[in-house]
Amino acid sequence: MKKLMMSGALALVLSAPAWAHEPDAVRADAHAPIGVMGDHTHEAGEWMFSYRFMRMAMVGNRVGRTSLTPQEIVTSIPNVHDMPPMLRVVPDRMTMDMHMFGAMYAPNDRITLMAMVNYLQNEMDHITFAGMMGDTELGRFTTRSTGFGDVKLSALVDVLDTGATRLNIRAGLSLPTGSIDETAQVFTPMGTTPVMTMPYVMQLGSGTIDPTLGATLTHASGHWSWGGQAVATLRVDDNDAGYRLGDEVSATGWVGWSPRPDWAFFGRLEGSSTGRIEGADSRIAPPIQTGNPAFYGGETLSASLGVNWVGQAGSLRGQRLAAELSRPVYQDLNGPQMETDWTLILGWQYAWGGAQ
Repeated sequence: MKKLMMSGALALVLSAPAWAHEPDAVRADAHAPIGVMGDHTHEAGEWMFSYRFMRMAMVGNRVGRTSLTPQEIVTSIPNVHDMPPMLRVVPDRMTMDMHMFGAMYAPNDRITLMAMVNYLQNEMDHITFAGMMGDTELGRFTTRSTGFGDVKLSALVDVLDTGATRLNIRAGLSLPTGSIDETAQVFTPMGTTPVMTMPYVMQLGSGTIDPTLGATLTHASGHWSWGGQAVATLRVDDNDAGYRLGDEVSATGWVGWSPRPDWAFFGRLEGSSTGRIEGADSRIAPPIQTGNPAFYGGETLSASLGVNWVGQAGSLRGQRLAAELSRPVYQDLNGPQMETDWTLILGWQYAWGGAQ
């Protein structure tokens, strides 16, 4: 079996040089890993539709770079609201599912227009502790929010294209189509179950028009490719509820290897910084860390492994399937705050028109 696997791997590598000179080949690394958005532009008249599914799993809590148990949180972290004096509800686990539908169209060879809409499904498990103080567990409950998020519109402009090396810049807006009024039934430290406005992390949108700026540089040669991208989302005004999310800045870099045109494998690093929430929603005042605007944002560094496959002929030509799995290697959070455990992204893309 080992000999058979080694023979197959050797045959795959030895067969690869033929495609490097084939002008009709569609490179699987012509697109970045599926977790990178807006990395490429299109030829005049070309369209692309895409679907991505992302699941982010969050388990446990930390302050800065230090993990804390729920018992440590409710006995050491004050409640910012009047009563009770200490936090009494702690989020224990959260999953965030996002269905991302995208479209791209190039009216000419230099400009590509991009639109994306997201459908979100958030679920958070909580532990409620009894009374005003102490670490006696009273019970557990789960809240959920589901719906469409903010719509993102942008334009990508090519500023450099030598064939092997490409640079584009991005300018766009995030439109406040996602709800910031989501409610849920909760379990309080007094044993009651009122319906309340959910904390900021469980809302579906920002409630503001947010400009986005970015730039992407890519290079491909032979079996290898690499790229880098920087993106910033700015919050320039408060929403109708009286707060604004923190500015977001991220930078990522990746290296890809294509043993043949239809397959590409990637390694990627991404660093991000998110600011605290400014202002506050007066409807959000539970004794839980997610109800405190200061307990949002921080710095993270994640490492990812990804794969792209692209069809080369017939009805499969222009179709891409991709996957990427990432895990944080560094988290310094404005906490207490839930820490990310892993993120999985699966994607499909289909391009047609233009010269293809």
